[in-house]
Amino acid sequence: MSLELINPNDLPVPEMYTQVVVATGSRMVFVSGQQPEDMDGKLVGHGDFAAQARLAFGNLGRALSAAGARPEQVCKITIYIVDYKRDDHLPILEEAQISLFGDHKPANVIVGVAIMSPGYLIEVDAMAVI
Repeated sequence: MSLELINPNDLPVPEMYTQVVVATGSRMVFVSGQQPEDMDGKLVGHGDFAAQARLAFGNLGRALSAAGARPEQVCKITIYIVDYKRDDHLPILEEAQISLFGDHKPANVIVGVAIMSPGYLIEVDAMAVI
């Protein structure tokens, strides 16, 4: 598997993602949205976006591992955030993302949503090629 990360010269260079990812490999892994839940399916960090972001990305890492995938094999993530406010959420989100991906920057999109299940503030899904 290999990922070619491309930031075209005529597009802005993003800090936390890559504009274009070209993936080659023999297996695709699709990870369902990971929420800030413990092993019993209970919400952790009610009202605490930073705690929820850390756990959602941690759960994403565990899900990838279960499929035999590594974080650096992720080609795209989608992040859903309740009442997204860029200036408030982005620094916290970057910290959680770096904790899983290090300097790997998959393509991503952040989607602001009005509401999830009560108390939930974030959900993250992923696609990987291995």
